[in-house]
Amino acid sequence: MTRTGQTRLKIWIVLVAVFVLGAATGAALAGLYRSRASNGPESRERAMHERFERMRQELNLSDQQTTAVRQILDETRNEYRGLRAELRPRFDEPRLKARARIRALLNPDQQKKFDAMVAQQDAEHNEEDKSRR
Repeated sequence: MTRTGQTRLKIWIVLVAVFVLGAATGAALAGLYRSRASNGPESRERAMHERFERMRQELNLSDQQTTAVRQILDETRNEYRGLRAELRPRFDEPRLKARARIRALLNPDQQKKFDAMVAQQDAEHNEEDKSRR
């Protein structure tokens, strides 16, 4: 193969590699976006309903069994909510300690920015908690 042919081949290989890497990156980012967008309360409710319906159909549950299973799942969900509420303070304490330690390392300008970041995180966390209720 001539030197010009080798150069052209290398250029094509690089172009194909760039295209393939771009496509893979785009697909990964699209998947990440979809997963983040589908984590809302509506999607969780829909997913729970779909799992329940699949179980109901695959097990061929009677109406009475369907009602009983639905009641068991509702009771279990309420137990999880209770546990979450009970354990929340135990998770908050180390997080608040860490924040105080980090804040102590920062200068006043950094502390303002850190406080804003923490407030944003807390707001997002509170929204997630509300959607689970």
